[in-house]
Amino acid sequence: MTIETAHDPASTTARAVERLRLAEARLARRRQTECGPSENARAAMRLILERADAGARITPTEIAQSLAISTASVTGMLDRLHAGGLISFEANPADRRSKFVMPLDRDADPDAVDPVTARIREFALDLPTDTAGQLVQFLDRVREVVDAECR
Repeated sequence: MTIETAHDPASTTARAVERLRLAEARLARRRQTECGPSENARAAMRLILERADAGARITPTEIAQSLAISTASVTGMLDRLHAGGLISFEANPADRRSKFVMPLDRDADPDAVDPVTARIREFALDLPTDTAGQLVQFLDRVREVVDAECR
């Protein structure tokens, strides 16, 4: 077994990722109480916009399944997004009990849904192409570990 040193690249990287995870957790708590839509609401808007961009539709049930939250939580969240003028509903012709969720303003900038993502995109423009690819692979592997935890 080896002892990690303060300057070991793996340790330095792991500590940087941990600082990022802690900062995201703090941001999520602040957003729940202080500034705008919840993390789930932003994730739902991203899903709705992605589906619309792909020419597809999404139902509240699909949103609930994708976000791993209850349909009751999604209903309240969608009501708030609708009241805020961000989404509309369209009847599902194949199922009278179901509806589709549609973005109200398709000209809206997806980065406006999450300004942090817009800033990160700005920083990413400065990365060399080969570095960006390596970073994407690394972060995808980190995400897989996080997603697999407590399952």
